[in-house]
Amino acid sequence: MYRRSLAPDSGMLFLFDEDDFQRFWMKNTLIPLSIAYITRDSLITDILEMAPLDTTTPYVSSKPALYALEMNSGWFQSKGIRPGDTVRGLPQK
Repeated sequence: MYRRSLAPDSGMLFLFDEDDFQRFWMKNTLIPLSIAYITRDSLITDILEMAPLDTTTPYVSSKPALYALEMNSGWFQSKGIRPGDTVRGLPQK
């Protein structure tokens, strides 16, 4: 929150306590972000584009997820990453 920029190829990884339907919102977030929800077995279920300062849209995973990865808007698309792809190197619970 309150960031004015995010360095290229940098992001924020969230590791939740339990697999569940996760939700984010963009209150006080000044930059557009993309979020990937990732299951315990490293499968990307969703990639959503999130608008700055949006307090009305809950960005919710379509399946239970253990991780969320936020990157600059369009980062996943620019790398050819899509739902159904897998992620390596995630911390394990």
